[in-house]
Amino acid sequence: MFTHIVLFKLKEATTENLKFVEKTLLSMNGMIKELKQLEVGIDVIKSDRSYDVGIITRFDNKEDYLSYDVNEFHVEKVKKVIGPYMEDSKTLDF
Repeated sequence: MFTHIVLFKLKEATTENLKFVEKTLLSMNGMIKELKQLEVGIDVIKSDRSYDVGIITRFDNKEDYLSYDVNEFHVEKVKKVIGPYMEDSKTLDF
């Protein structure tokens, strides 16, 4: 199992923007064959260290993740759509 985690810091973390980003990320569910598990969460603690939205994705292996990363749906319908909302992001892959 290969796990890809991303934390997103939004430029404006309004309720509307948070829900839009969450919905957009969740739209990948069932649309990308390599993506085996998808979990999205909105931060509830809101500490100085917090990021606003997190996503956990799981794949059978690293190669499947690499295919997902360039998948047309992922790039065109998710990354490009939420990109303008982002201030920063961090990833962890293992």
